[in-house]
Amino acid sequence: MRGFNILLQKEFKEAWRSWKFLWIPLVFALLGMSDPLTNYYMMDILNAVGNVPEGFEMLVPELMPVDLLQASIGQFQTIGLLVMMATFVGIISKERANGMATLFYVRPISFGAYFMSKFIVMSTVSFVSIFAGFAASVYYTSILYGTLDLGALLVSFCTYYVWLLFVIAVTLMMSASFKTVIATTCGFTVIFLGQIVDMIVGMFWTISPWKLPSYGILLARGTMEMLDYWWSVIITVVLTLIFINIGIMMMKRNASSTKI
Repeated sequence: MRGFNILLQKEFKEAWRSWKFLWIPLVFALLGMSDPLTNYYMMDILNAVGNVPEGFEMLVPELMPVDLLQASIGQFQTIGLLVMMATFVGIISKERANGMATLFYVRPISFGAYFMSKFIVMSTVSFVSIFAGFAASVYYTSILYGTLDLGALLVSFCTYYVWLLFVIAVTLMMSASFKTVIATTCGFTVIFLGQIVDMIVGMFWTISPWKLPSYGILLARGTMEMLDYWWSVIITVVLTLIFINIGIMMMKRNASSTKI
């Protein structure tokens, strides 16, 4: 892939200059710590707010450390994904619309190098972000509720990262295929509508990329059917590779629409 190293350096510098390596991990860290702290201090928060009837008692179920990790992943699946996709969904289409991409297309570089440089930087930002989120969640959970098994935690982390790579591939493919507004609509529809469909009727199938976040938790609980897990991982990886190749082809196809 011609020009890959130069493009990769350019993308990393741009990510640093726009503080993506700081504020996106910070968002995930705040999401990760919110559930352990909120659940533990719920009664104190209600008492501080006031207007609590005298003698009022809230029956709070006894939570295990893995329950708090599951709650944190639920936050990543909503607010976290929303922030990440909104940040990156126009990363290709905007450069095509403002003419920036023309500076690359007139040089002897490959479309694969252009696409993969963005994919790797997005993957790195995502890795740092979920590491910060998991670390914050595990830290406060360990202090307030108890420790998590390290092996189960690593498996859950890796499983969720595979899911994020799939999300990144979908996001970049949409950005390479459409204008920013359409890419945003399509990307959010595929990821979030897919989650909703899986929650409503997902009981009828056991193999799907959208099941990986919950499968990571089931692994941590030790209740996962491994055959379903591995097939879901394999299908997710295959679809990720397919979407990457489609994205590269669509980038090449839409090169002529780049603003000059």
